[in-house]
Amino acid sequence: MDNAFARAMWRALEPLHAVTYFAPECRAANKAVGLRGYWMGYFGARSAPFGPVGPSVVEATFYNFHPAMIRRAIPDAWSFATPEAILETRRTAAASVLHTLVPDLPALAEQTLPRLQQSIDGASASGRPLFAANRDLPTPEDPAQAFWQAVTTLREHRGDGHIACLLAEGIDGCEAHVLFMAFSGGPASFWLENRGFTESDWTAARSRLESRNLLTGDQLTDEGRALRTHIESRTDALAAAPYRDIPNIESVLTLLTPAAKAIAHSGAVPYPNPMGADPA
Repeated sequence: MDNAFARAMWRALEPLHAVTYFAPECRAANKAVGLRGYWMGYFGARSAPFGPVGPSVVEATFYNFHPAMIRRAIPDAWSFATPEAILETRRTAAASVLHTLVPDLPALAEQTLPRLQQSIDGASASGRPLFAANRDLPTPEDPAQAFWQAVTTLREHRGDGHIACLLAEGIDGCEAHVLFMAFSGGPASFWLENRGFTESDWTAARSRLESRNLLTGDQLTDEGRALRTHIESRTDALAAAPYRDIPNIESVLTLLTPAAKAIAHSGAVPYPNPMGADPA
C-alpha cells in the first residue's frame, strides 16, 4: 500500500473522527459528564483511553501542546468524571453526530468496519501509545459507535507515527506549528491560542529554525520545504502499514470519502483547523 493511499485515508478518517472536538453535541456531552470547559473536555476525552493518568503522560503523547495548558486540565479532569464515563460519553455523542451527518451510517459501518478492524488488528503498536490505548478498548456493541472507535484508533495510529517523525528530525511541538504556519499561512495567534504557547515561545522556536536554515522570517527555505516534505512522506509511509494485505481496502476508502465530504460540507468540522487537515 503506497503513501498516496495512506494520505487519502487520513483525509477521509480525520473529519469522521474530529466531530468529537467540534460538534456542539460532543462539546455539550463533555460538559454534561462533568468536564469543565472546552480544553478539559478535549484533554480528558482524548486521553481517557489511558485511564486516570497524570499530565506527564499526556504531555509526552500529545506532543504539540504547551505542558502548562495540559496541566490546567489533567489530572483535575478525573476528579469530575471517570475515564470510563468519559469514554462512553465521547463515543455515544460522536456516533449520534455521525448518524445526523452521514447518509445511511448503519450501512457504511456494516460495509467498512470488518476491514477497518482487520487493519487495526494487524498493525504494530510499538511506539504508538495512543493507538495502542484505543485499540485495547472494548468494542462497542452499537455498530455506529464501533465504527467511530475504529476510525479514531487508525487516526491515532497515524498521529503517533507523525510525532515519531518530528522527534526523529529534532522538531519540537512549537517548531512544528511554526513550520506549518510558514507552509500554509495564517496568523501565529491561531496556533498560540489553540496550543498554549506564548509569543516568546513562538519567537524562540522561529529563531531555532532559522539557525538550522529551515526558515527565513516567516518563509520556508529550500531546506525547510525539503524537510517538511520528508516528514510528511515518512508519516504517510508509516501510516500505510495497517492497510497492507487487507483485501479490497481500496473500496473502504471509496465508501468513506463521501461520508467525510458530507461532514466537511456540513460545517461540523471547521477549516482551517489546528489539525492541519483539508476537507476530504
